[in-house]
Amino acid sequence: MRSQPGIGPMLREWRERRRLTQLQLALDAGISARHLSFVETGRSKPGRDLLLRVFEQLELPFRERNRLLLAVGHAPAFPERSLEEAELEPVREAIDLILSGHEPYPAIAVDRLWNMVAANSAVRALTEGVEVARELLEPPLNAVRLSLHPRGLAPLIRNVGAWRAFFLDRLERQLGVTGDAELAALIEEVAAYPAAAPESDLASGSGAGGSIGPLRLSGPGGAELSFLGMFASFDMPFEVTTSELAVELLFPADRATAEALEALSARR
Repeated sequence: MRSQPGIGPMLREWRERRRLTQLQLALDAGISARHLSFVETGRSKPGRDLLLRVFEQLELPFRERNRLLLAVGHAPAFPERSLEEAELEPVREAIDLILSGHEPYPAIAVDRLWNMVAANSAVRALTEGVEVARELLEPPLNAVRLSLHPRGLAPLIRNVGAWRAFFLDRLERQLGVTGDAELAALIEEVAAYPAAAPESDLASGSGAGGSIGPLRLSGPGGAELSFLGMFASFDMPFEVTTSELAVELLFPADRATAEALEALSARR
């Protein structure tokens, strides 16, 4: 098989993204810097084993490793399955266990683009009755879009300006790791939303350039709820879909919020 044009520049782009020299990457991957240079310039055809060693040292996402392997005519190294397939039943069970076990506090599971995979009953209770634009509820339901769009849940977030800036920074850092073009498009979309920062955001100095406090939401009945967040992912993923899943857990930041969530759960 002949190498398709472009694999060399792709590798160089990833190496530079990781801020590694050719010598550093070559030593880590167990090859010569000369060989790596030839691969990057297209003068040498990279074998599958060599590419996999280089990908490992570059810490490329599994999806990207498969894409680059296909670009040079090699078979993908990592399977990609639907979350509904039987092989991923243990993954589904793990997610369900985490989400249900976190109640009465809110929790969601998302994919690499922050499309919602699952949510627990606390999330549904907090958003029940909230009017949201119909297009934001079309599948796949995107958690970032739904939360920050002015016709979504953004009006419920009392410090929305600070959290919008926080999430844009978070997504930019994720993009730096993954190089995902679809994620870049989501960032561009969210950045174009009309600014809606309340005065409290600006006065506190919250946002990209300052510290950010708890997430403050208007809960059922108008009471303010305050949350701390935790982000978790699978530590030993074995295929593409699992490697891209993550769980976002919200914890009450004060006793009043905890009591409000417990009361809401009891009413359900």
